[in-house]
Amino acid sequence: MTELARRKERAEALRSRLDELRGYLEIPGKLIRIAELEKKMAAPDFWNDRDGAKEVIGEANLLKSWTRPWGDCSARVDDLFEMALLLEEEDDAELEAELEAGLERTEIEAARLESRNMLRGEDAHRSALVTINPGAGGTESQDWAEMLMRMYLRWAEQHDYKVEVMDLLPAEEAGIKSATLDVDGQFAYGYLSAERGVHRLVRISPFDSQGRRHTSFASVFVYPVVDEDIEVAVNDEDLRVDTFRASGAGGQHVNKTDSAVRITHLPTGIVVSCQQERSQHKNKSKAMKMLQAALYQRAVEEREARRAELEGAKTRIEWGRQIRSYVLQPYKMVKDHRTNLEVGNVDAVLDGEIDGFIQAFLQESGKTGT
Repeated sequence: MTELARRKERAEALRSRLDELRGYLEIPGKLIRIAELEKKMAAPDFWNDRDGAKEVIGEANLLKSWTRPWGDCSARVDDLFEMALLLEEEDDAELEAELEAGLERTEIEAARLESRNMLRGEDAHRSALVTINPGAGGTESQDWAEMLMRMYLRWAEQHDYKVEVMDLLPAEEAGIKSATLDVDGQFAYGYLSAERGVHRLVRISPFDSQGRRHTSFASVFVYPVVDEDIEVAVNDEDLRVDTFRASGAGGQHVNKTDSAVRITHLPTGIVVSCQQERSQHKNKSKAMKMLQAALYQRAVEEREARRAELEGAKTRIEWGRQIRSYVLQPYKMVKDHRTNLEVGNVDAVLDGEIDGFIQAFLQESGKTGT
């Protein structure tokens, strides 16, 4: 079989895959609903009820986040077939390269649509706040926490998510004491919720003069970003707001004024802080956003815990119960303990290639109904 014939086979497989996805994703029904919503948006009195208008627009945008990628993939497959027909008539190295790149891109997009279809929960479509904290172990764990932060930054970049570092507390020697990332984009929470838990690293420590192997832990917590359409009641009397000077690595001050803000929610003990802006007002606003997300997630988890308790299947994420191990010595392997998926290319994983773990977790969750 020639290379061109193989590529045509891949294009045929993609077309069949997209036809199946058309049914799984209920694309025809979504398109009908979009048309209904757009008819409402075109009405002269649409903005008379601003809250209702926002709901309509939000629903339309969510539906389009499914139909547009599917439509783009479907149109691209048609273009790929046309390229293949042209190549049958005449060799063209540039067109061959374009065909191969188009096939790879469309296969990746189709896989992402399939994985999105496995997302569970009413908050799956939201943006995410990711908080990373090192475990016990000083510099070694702090360095591991920073490695995880970089992994998620690289993953977000690969998926075209916009990321803002909401809070970052560098450690004295190396690594970080804590970090909070705002990963902005549809379904960021749905994907990244698969990363919630304790991550374990085994390696020869670069901070050990005797070259001994060390085991380090870091925890990852993920919260859905609360939109304006969700009300999270926060009483001013329940808050303690402290201000302090933002500081960078080595204790050097980023700002000479007390612009950083720490907010403690007294009833729950939840503490959030933001020090990335030079304005105290902006830092307080962002810290409140983080607090609302944490309180919302807490309410969701309490509701799910009550339901799980009734069902006799209560589960919790606990410190010391790692979800994934990253082993660099004496061999190289990343293993997810929930799905038993193993990947030998540790460097690629630490460079953000974690989709395989996320998809495996989503598939497992779908089987168990969690």
